Amino acid sequence: MSQAELTREVARRVFASEFNDATYAFKESDDERAPNYALLPTGDRANRVFVAGTLTETEDVGEESEYWRGRVVGPTGTFFVYAGQYQPEAASVLRDTEPPAYVSIVGKPRTYETDDGTVNVSLRPETISVVDDATRDRWVVETAERTLDRIEAFEEWEREQEAPESASTAPTNEYAQMAREQYDSPVVNYRNDVIQALESLETVDAEDAEASV
Repeated sequence: MSQAELTREVARRVFASEFNDATYAFKESDDERAPNYALLPTGDRANRVFVAGTLTETEDVGEESEYWRGRVVGPTGTFFVYAGQYQPEAASVLRDTEPPAYVSIVGKPRTYETDDGTVNVSLRPETISVVDDATRDRWVVETAERTLDRIEAFEEWEREQEAPESASTAPTNEYAQMAREQYDSPVVNYRNDVIQALESLETVDAEDAEASV
């Protein structure tokens, strides 16, 4: 196994609503090879993410060479995925897959500031795989669990900050602190997104049951 594989960052599971709000990017050292991180609003860092959803649209937006854009829709919003000559396998999947199709993607968050100052977040894929609905549903459940874990850790940190008697002994959570400083969106919004995502699975199950009657 290569050194790169040994040190590869864990891919965080994150819903589209939180991913698209993760507009603050940072490095943890001045080394030019240091990894870039997106700051998740629920108080964690993400160098890589693992997402899944329905590929609803693909388009070659390149001018001089192929540069594919994919639109992947999940229960809380849309991921925009871009792959070109430096991601040939991912680009070929976007080129060859006929939407709609369920896909799972491992990739890196990338931020881009538009002319009007808006910061957009997109995904540069390492791998894209066409999957079945059971795989997509399992991703929703696991992402809901991971998101709740982050929210609970963030809320625990907040409670400790607000309790004067524990302020000196409270454990530090540097990414929660950064998220509080960088973002306005309260984490309860992402708890609501978790509920929405899980309810979407129940709706699909109910529709499938009705269709089989």
